[in-house]
Amino acid sequence: MKNIEYGIYLLRVVSGMSNAVVNGLAGAGGGIVAQIITFPLQTVNTRQQTERVAKKDSTLTPATSPPSGTLVQIFQVIRNEGLGGLYSGLKPSLLGTAASQGIYYYFYQAFKNKAEAIAAANRKKGRGDGSPGMLSWLLVAALAGSLNVLLTNPIWVLVTRMQTQTQAERKIVEAKREALLKEASENVLTYSSLQGHLAALDSIKPQPYGTFQAACEVYNESGITGFWKGIIPTLIMVCNPSIQFMIYETSLKYLRAKRATWKQHLKDITALEIFLLGALAKLGATVSTYPLLVVKSRLQAKQEIGGNTLLRYSGTLDAIVKMIHYEGLGCFYKGMSTKIVQSVFAASVLFMIKEELVKAFALVAKSQKISLNIAR
Repeated sequence: MKNIEYGIYLLRVVSGMSNAVVNGLAGAGGGIVAQIITFPLQTVNTRQQTERVAKKDSTLTPATSPPSGTLVQIFQVIRNEGLGGLYSGLKPSLLGTAASQGIYYYFYQAFKNKAEAIAAANRKKGRGDGSPGMLSWLLVAALAGSLNVLLTNPIWVLVTRMQTQTQAERKIVEAKREALLKEASENVLTYSSLQGHLAALDSIKPQPYGTFQAACEVYNESGITGFWKGIIPTLIMVCNPSIQFMIYETSLKYLRAKRATWKQHLKDITALEIFLLGALAKLGATVSTYPLLVVKSRLQAKQEIGGNTLLRYSGTLDAIVKMIHYEGLGCFYKGMSTKIVQSVFAASVLFMIKEELVKAFALVAKSQKISLNIAR
């Protein structure tokens, strides 16, 4: 009897959840798994984006350029910081992923339901085929994305700081070393004093810091508004998931329409096909919006680097102007190959797991209903 009562309670809970809630939870679950798998690539990519390398004719003198190649940089991080260096900021990142995916998919599904209802109503009036068009998908994704960005940006500021902390500290040490060598060349420092200062710098080992330390640094640097650094390029980047979901939904709709004309046992979309559709959608979105991602990372990373004011950005426009002037247009595409691999794989995993979780939810709800009918 207790099992039946528990089953009735579970069925009510499951049945009472709207498809928006189901998609939100499934999106959060898929996002967490994808984030854990691809986080090392994300860490390296963030460091690639925030690395300053001046043009030959520029007055900017940043730190030594890092070794080229994603694998080389991964091994260098492991050698200098251990395996944990690749996972700096993972904890707030998982929180951010769960929150972002949950918020995004919840509002995306809610707005999608509304768009489909409007399309169905228009069909009854003799307008359209009853399904939302490309513009509708773009608007739905943009609205969901904007709400997501406004609510979760503080988390991603902390993640960026934690991922780039050791990189920034090394740049500060290198800037101090250059200042000491300059003083020595001008006979301000004696040789013995120089050696002592250099030895002290060599003993400094940059250490990653925790979430609380990152939050304190952001607050001390810019106050409460510092947690919304990079919000302008991030809001503009809402077009990334908009493009992504437009490609995904349009491709999925086309594939389902094709399958509807095939035999019944081939009508369902497989997990592998969802994986490939997710990869295609993310690839198109990433390539088109990558420069904005670089600007966002530069704004959210530590600004005080070696006391060089040329390395500080007061805002989005200032960052863009300085990046073009001192580094050239190529800096807007730093690490893009790494980002493509990371984003496409993460999106593919996310879509695949999300769709499977939604299917599993439907099966659980159905099986619970059948079991209860039998028990009664």
